[in-house]
Parts: sequence; C-alpha cells; structure tokens
Amino acid sequence: MSLKRSNRMMATFSMASMTDVIFLLLIFFMVTSTFVFPTALEVNLPKSSEQTALKPAVKIYIDNQEQVYTATGDGLPALIETDHLASWLKLQAVQDEISSVGLYADESVSYGKIIEVLNSGSEAGVKIVLATNPVPTESVKRYIEK
Repeated sequence: MSLKRSNRMMATFSMASMTDVIFLLLIFFMVTSTFVFPTALEVNLPKSSEQTALKPAVKIYIDNQEQVYTATGDGLPALIETDHLASWLKLQAVQDEISSVGLYADESVSYGKIIEVLNSGSEAGVKIVLATNPVPTESVKRYIEK
C-alpha cells in the first residue's frame, strides 16, 4: 500500500490575512503616535469702535532703553528699579485701592522685560493691562527724554 503525498502548490493567494495585518498596523500606529499641537496661543481679540472711559490710575512706562517709569494719575513719571516695582505696586494697591495698572512699552522693548514687569504685578496682586497705544503723552515723552 503506497500512500501518495500531495505536494501540489495552489495557484491562488489569499489576501484576507494580509489586509487584517495592515489594518492592525494602521490602528497600532494611530494609537501610539503623538499628535503635534502648535505652540502658538490662539488669541481672539475683541473688536469695538468705541474706547473705554475707564483709564488706569497707575501707569508704568518702559522706554527704548528698557528703563521703567511709574506714574500715578496725571503726574509725571518717576524712574524706578524693576526690583522695587513689586513693593511699589503693593504700596499703591493699599493706598489707592487700585484694581488695574496700565503698561505702556516701547515697541523695541524685549518680551523678557515686559514679562518681568508683569511678574512684579502678579507678585503684588495687581492686574497689569498691556496698553494698546504704546505712545505715552507728550509730557511723559519730554520727561523721559531728559
């Protein structure tokens, strides 16, 4: 009795298992990959045709040499060291009960200096608002240029 082996090759190739493997790989890479988010902040600026009548009682000016000046009300600005700015703001907050401070910075001032002033305000517990009009009044310009 002789048994024959069947060594016949099939001429067809099944792709069903290959598509399963491809879908599994696709799902694996989608789940394990990291998504890239842009690092920029999306800022929605308000639009208005009117200006607010509320003006800050305390103003901080930073000129193009990154010197910091402070002024209360309509008074002339005085030069102040950045290290003493937080304590000055705390004193003004207690005396005048200010809620916000306007920051006017020259367009050539580095962001680091502006962040330093904002951190001083945060340390003092005072809200500092970046002014949209970086040009100070004429009396302040004359005082700063002296």
